[in-house]
Amino acid sequence: MGRGYRTVVDDGRTHQVTVDLPRDEGGESTGTSPLELCVLSLAGCITTIFALVARRRRLAFSSMTLGLEAERPPGSATIARVRGTLRLRTEASEQAVDAALRATVRTCPVGVLFERAGIPVELRPLVERPVRGGSARSTA
Repeated sequence: MGRGYRTVVDDGRTHQVTVDLPRDEGGESTGTSPLELCVLSLAGCITTIFALVARRRRLAFSSMTLGLEAERPPGSATIARVRGTLRLRTEASEQAVDAALRATVRTCPVGVLFERAGIPVELRPLVERPVRGGSARSTA
């Protein structure tokens, strides 16, 4: 039996998430850690708000992937910085994608929390052009 760090959190709308500490921190690793859940929430917020911003701007895309990496210095109580890349398969210009991503970062509610906590979130867009025949070409 573990030390009792596992917790099931409920949003009151029938959704539950299990949080736990990793084994090396005394947990049983039965769920994501609470700090990891914060980063996952940021990722979900960015992709959701980006889709809304893109729709308003008529910026069509066929796929979107967001990879985030949170930096937590040894001995630090929390995250110091988050960096990431938003990969978007689209015919839209790189400038249009970059503008939509900047608007997303300004309005993402979870991103605003990170900003107010003094945790920089640095994102870069990576546009992948659809190519006939099923492959893609990336530009940065």
